[in-house]
Amino acid sequence: MADMSEEAPILPRFYAGRSVFITGGTGFMGKVLVERLLSTCDDIQEVFLLVREKKDVPPEKRLAQFKQCQIFEKVRERCPWQLDKLRVLPGNLERPLLGLEPVTIARLHQPTERVRCPQVSVVFHNAATLKFDEALRKAVDQNVRGLLSLVDVCDALPNLEALVHVSTAYSNAELSRVEERVYAAPVPLQQLLALADALPDQLAADLTPRYIHPKPNTYTFTKAMAECVLQERTSRRYPVAIFRPTIVISADRHPVPGWIENLNGPSGVVVGVGKGLMHVFRAKLALRADFIPVDVVVDNMIAVAWETASEPCGSLRVYNCASGEHATRLSDFRATAVRVLRSLPLDSGLSYPFLIVVQNRFVYRLLEFVLQTAPLHVAECLRQTDGQKARLSFTTAGRRIRAMTEVLHFFVLREWTFPCDNIRRLRRRLTARDRRIYHLDVAEVHWDELYLNFVKGTRKYLLQEKEEDLKEAQKRMKRLRLVHYTTIVFLVLLSYKLIKFFLNLFMNN
Repeated sequence: MADMSEEAPILPRFYAGRSVFITGGTGFMGKVLVERLLSTCDDIQEVFLLVREKKDVPPEKRLAQFKQCQIFEKVRERCPWQLDKLRVLPGNLERPLLGLEPVTIARLHQPTERVRCPQVSVVFHNAATLKFDEALRKAVDQNVRGLLSLVDVCDALPNLEALVHVSTAYSNAELSRVEERVYAAPVPLQQLLALADALPDQLAADLTPRYIHPKPNTYTFTKAMAECVLQERTSRRYPVAIFRPTIVISADRHPVPGWIENLNGPSGVVVGVGKGLMHVFRAKLALRADFIPVDVVVDNMIAVAWETASEPCGSLRVYNCASGEHATRLSDFRATAVRVLRSLPLDSGLSYPFLIVVQNRFVYRLLEFVLQTAPLHVAECLRQTDGQKARLSFTTAGRRIRAMTEVLHFFVLREWTFPCDNIRRLRRRLTARDRRIYHLDVAEVHWDELYLNFVKGTRKYLLQEKEEDLKEAQKRMKRLRLVHYTTIVFLVLLSYKLIKFFLNLFMNN
C-alpha cells in the first residue's frame, strides 16, 4: 500500500484526459508502448494508431486483431474498457501526410461529441524500417520522408505539446562516443531525396556503401539524416525530443518478463543457435553488451514526453538511453543463452546448441563453412532424398543467418560510450511512486534473470512454441547431445590417428 504522505505519481496525472498519436504502434516496441499507456494511465483519453493495410487486411480489421494480442492479456483482465480507447487511422508512412485524409487529420485536433477537450497533444513517432541492409530508396522513404510527412501532420495539430521521435543510439556509429546532441547531416537532404528517386535499384545498391560511408548501413545513415531533418524542419510551436535507445531486447518486467516479438539482433542469434543452424559468430566477447529491456525503453519514452511538454516551444532535446556501465559482457550473454537453450530447448533443433566466437575474419569464414554451411547442405540433401518437404530449406535458413550475422559484425566488434545525462536528470524529477509504477532505471535489471527470460520468451512469444512440447524437445536434446559428444570423440581420435600416421611417415623418410 502506498504511503499517503508520498507525492502522487506525475506521469499518470500528465496523461489523464490527453489523447496520444503513435506511429509504429503495431510493432514490437509500439505494442509495449500502447500496453504501458493503457495499463498505467487509467484516465488517458484516446490512443490513435497509424495502421496501414497489410496482406489485404484493412486497418480496421488489423486493429481488431491487435486488441486480441497476447500482450494485452493483463489489460483485458484488469481494465478491458481501456482497449476501447484505441483508434485506428488508416495511413501509410511512405505517403505524403502519412496517407491521412484531411478529415482524418481533423480528428486529431478537433473536439468531438464524445471527447469535449482538444484532441492529440502528444505524438510518439516510432515507425521506421529496422532492416540494417534495407535498400537505400526504401530506407529513405520510410525513415526520412516518413518523418517529413509526420512533421507536416504535427504542424497541423494546434494542441500539440510534445513530439517524441524514436531514433537509435547508433545513428552516429562511426563515433566511439555519442553525445546527447544532433550531429551534422551526412549529406544534404535534397541531394539524398533526389538520388534515392533517380537511381535504378541495382546502381543504387552498388553505390550505397560508398555514399553512406562512414555509416555502416542504410538504417543508421537514414536515422542520422532524420535527426537532422527534425532539427531543421520542426515547427517552433511545439517542443521535440529525440530518443535514442541502444539494442532493445525482451521485457524485464512489463507486460510480462521475457516478452519479445522481433526476430533480429540478439533474438535472431538465440533462434539460430537454438535451432542448431548457427554455431559460429564473429565478435569480441570482452565488449559490453549494451542491451536494454524494452519496458525500460518504453517507460523512459513515456517520461520523456512529459518532460518535453514542459519545455519551451521550438526546443529540441536528445535523450540517450543505454545500459552503459550497468551492462554485462557479450561473453555473459553467450554463456547464459547457450546454457538455457540446452536445458529449455527449442522445438525441432537440428543439432546440439553451441556457439564458437572468434574475431579473425579468415578463421570465422573457415569455421562457418565447416560447422554451418557444409552440414546444412548435407542435411538438406538428406531431407530431399528422404522425400521430406519443409516451408524453409536448411540452405535458405543458412543464407539468412549469414546475412543477419554480417550486418551484426560492425556492432559486436566495437564498443561505444553513450552519456545518458538527460535521462538520469529526468528520473530524478519524478516521484518515488512514478519510479515504482514505471521501470525506469537499468541499474535495477538482474541480467542473469533477464537473459533466462529472454530465451524463455523467445520460445514462448516469438516462436509460439507450446509448453506441452517441451518434454519432447528435451528428449531430442539428449539424443543430440550424445551425437555431439560422440562426434567430438570420433574427430579427436581421427585427428590423433592422422597426426600419428604423418609423423611416422615423416620420421621414416
